[in-house]
Amino acid sequence: MQIYKVGGAVRDRLLGKPVTDIDWVVVGATADEMLAKGFRPVGADFPVFLHPKTGEEYALARTERKSGRGYGGFTFHASPEVTLEEDLIRRDLTINAMAEDDQQNLTDPYHGQRDLDDRVLRHVSPAFAEDPLRVLRVARFAARYAGLGFTVAPETLELMRELSESGELEALTAERSWKEISRALMEDQPQVFIQVLRDCGALKVLMPEVDALFGVPQPEIHHPEIDSGIHTLSVLEQSALHKQPLTVRWACLLHDLGKGLTPEEHWPRHIAHEHTGLKLIKAVNERFKAPKDCQELALLVGQYHTHGHRALELKASTLLELLQSFDVYRRPQRFEEFIVACEMDARGRKGLEQRSYPQADYLRGAANAARGVAVQPLLEKGFKGPELGEALKRERLKALKAYKERA
Repeated sequence: MQIYKVGGAVRDRLLGKPVTDIDWVVVGATADEMLAKGFRPVGADFPVFLHPKTGEEYALARTERKSGRGYGGFTFHASPEVTLEEDLIRRDLTINAMAEDDQQNLTDPYHGQRDLDDRVLRHVSPAFAEDPLRVLRVARFAARYAGLGFTVAPETLELMRELSESGELEALTAERSWKEISRALMEDQPQVFIQVLRDCGALKVLMPEVDALFGVPQPEIHHPEIDSGIHTLSVLEQSALHKQPLTVRWACLLHDLGKGLTPEEHWPRHIAHEHTGLKLIKAVNERFKAPKDCQELALLVGQYHTHGHRALELKASTLLELLQSFDVYRRPQRFEEFIVACEMDARGRKGLEQRSYPQADYLRGAANAARGVAVQPLLEKGFKGPELGEALKRERLKALKAYKERA
């Protein structure tokens, strides 16, 4: 029995990055031998075991063969005869197909270290094209390591293009897709993830609503970058630079989908794109079964982001309607995320990334003014039920009018 550290732990150590998760491969062993040593089995499809003390995953060396469509369409074969090289060749990228023993002696049959040095994301073997999930994984690694200068090898991008055109991407489950998308959006440069998907034709398959934004112009006076797709990438980039949570990043990606529906004769203006985009945002939300908080914020940002930009001009009554839409009294965090999504939208414009966004503090002040209206005095006056709601609304409107005068 020989045990090797494999995959990301080896890659990140060689890159000088912190190692968090460690995966192990066991060569020359059977499942019974693992059980005899106290390992606990967890893999239903293939033999994976948890270490009795550390809880880390140890997998028996295995080979795999394509047997159906999609990510799960594989049969696995694990036996003591499977070599380390045979186990490594089934992996996606050369930089993930390295192993080391307990003395840190490197086994690198597919030249992963060379590709690390050259900053290249390259597939290990033609079998790469058998698993559609790898299109998303490679795009995610591109987003993670773009800051180090990594790019996707042309021949790997070509395989990703073939996969995108094959219909295999449609076989991915919503859950598997969302897991990769959500992880990619939380990388340092999530806009690279979207760009790589677009470069290989996968964006058109997975998110045609986002892909449709590229080539659609906007008024240059407001958007010096002009292209709606480029703007979306820039907004996503800003959300990562400002360390925003997943909810905000998802909303940033989807906020302008309505612009893809504007008839060409109306370009570069996009009247009512906030409302026309809602059905598209809803469709993307449902396609990937995004978590409820991500879905809600994306729809609200899509509908109201132009209100955010015009906050200083809004009438007190419109401000109140905006606050009510977000339920700022019980869901203050959601309104805060809306504010920062609007700010990322404003900063995601060429040459305007550092421009101040006074609307943010103005909206926070408005929310505080409305929240500051006490319910108790109205209860003491005998208001209850719907009448109490109306009275509260009147007092909040008064508070917002006073706030506008002071601001």
